[in-house]
Amino acid sequence: MTISEELEQQILRLHDVEHWRVGTIARQLRVHHSAVRRVLAQAGVTPAPSPLRPSRLDPYRPFILETLSKYPTLSATRLLVMVCERGYHGSASHFRDLVAGMRPRQAAEAYLRLRTLPAEQMQMDWAHFGHLQIGRARRPLMAFVMVLSYSRRIFLRFFLDARIDSFLRGHVEAFNAFGGCSRVILYDNLRSAVLERVGNAIRFNPELLGLARLFRFEPRPVAIARGNEKGRTERAIRFVREAFFAAREFADLDDLNAQARAWCEGLASDRPWPEDRRQSVREAFERERSKLLPLPEREYPLGTRVQVRVDKTPYVRFDLNDYTVPHTHVRRTLWVLADERRVRVFDGAQVLADHPRSWDSAQQIEDPRHIQALVQSKAAARTHRACDRLSHVAPASAQLLQRAAERGDNLGTITAALMRLLERYGAAALRAAIDEALRRNVPHPNAVRLALERAREEQGLPPPTALCLSEEIARRDVSVRAHALADYDQITKPQGGINEPSQE
Repeated sequence: MTISEELEQQILRLHDVEHWRVGTIARQLRVHHSAVRRVLAQAGVTPAPSPLRPSRLDPYRPFILETLSKYPTLSATRLLVMVCERGYHGSASHFRDLVAGMRPRQAAEAYLRLRTLPAEQMQMDWAHFGHLQIGRARRPLMAFVMVLSYSRRIFLRFFLDARIDSFLRGHVEAFNAFGGCSRVILYDNLRSAVLERVGNAIRFNPELLGLARLFRFEPRPVAIARGNEKGRTERAIRFVREAFFAAREFADLDDLNAQARAWCEGLASDRPWPEDRRQSVREAFERERSKLLPLPEREYPLGTRVQVRVDKTPYVRFDLNDYTVPHTHVRRTLWVLADERRVRVFDGAQVLADHPRSWDSAQQIEDPRHIQALVQSKAAARTHRACDRLSHVAPASAQLLQRAAERGDNLGTITAALMRLLERYGAAALRAAIDEALRRNVPHPNAVRLALERAREEQGLPPPTALCLSEEIARRDVSVRAHALADYDQITKPQGGINEPSQE
């Protein structure tokens, strides 16, 4: 419950001047008794117990005060156990209320107003702004916020994650937007900046050190649990929530970032400068811009670089989706380099695939050329298997195919036709027919078929039929032995003296 200053003054007056008890103040002012005790405790006033109603806790008060002086943060639950072991039998809620008034209060800490020189310092932090639903994927909406400490100029950029590649991209885009870089950048102890910290011993993320080496700035994390040291970016994030993001509508991430750029260059830059409200942030930034460190000529390589393993299917898995690669690189380890818009797959320095990035999940992003090459390789594999079988049952078929290739004929069609003839006529007949076609110097399946037909007619054999019957059809075509018709005459003979019908 929030207590106004007027109500706080009234609570303190009624307690100190009129000597009202806490319960009386709470009833008359219609506030909770815990709020009254909190106001009194913040003013350094400990409500005295009523002399008419002594508390069961009175005998244990010296023990409690002594214990709290040694262990100021000891919980009331643990303190209650200790007091109960010494004979206390009161209620737990009443005990917690009384201990709250006896607990020593820390002295309020005073802070110096921090002032920085132009182009001396930047402050950076992430902020979470809910989620975006993209297809079946629910992506976090993260805001990269960077503030120039002197001019309070804000850079705002939204991402769908807070990974190291987005972290580095936010820096580069902020430097380009400001036209330079400050000498120091303050961070919270986030993982993208600090991998490990023990006191003042800090192990920075090597990716951040590589960025700092190129742009010549000093990364500097604030002390642990001392967020006030980067209060400018904390206030900037609150300003973004209240003045930009609240009740804002946008079509997609690109639309949101376009609006964020316009807001940073417009309303956020035209607000009063906190150091001198007669000036704007824009005017302070113009004085600071020329003092920023110049940008390097060499561009910093941006993007996510991860190692991936290709399974038996020609796809690599990256960020919840599958992307095709050439089928010749299955069972291989490759590299993926991805940014917000493209996903590229490398084998060393060779680019194997280049796809538009999908922020959905469980999608298959395919290059039609990769799929077509795989289909053709499968067809070629079937052709090679057929050639192997032909060369095994009819070695002369290899010579026939070679001559057909010299004539420019389609070897796939010839191979398929020879396989059909093999199924219909058998291996021995096919070998003889191929030999005859080669003697006639006609390397074509029609010549082989004519030779097979002549040999069949000379032998007086019926035309071959290639049937592939299922088991059920085969059972239907089983030969049935015909019975003698005299058996049916026995059925038509009269039984038991019944006369035969007369014939007219």
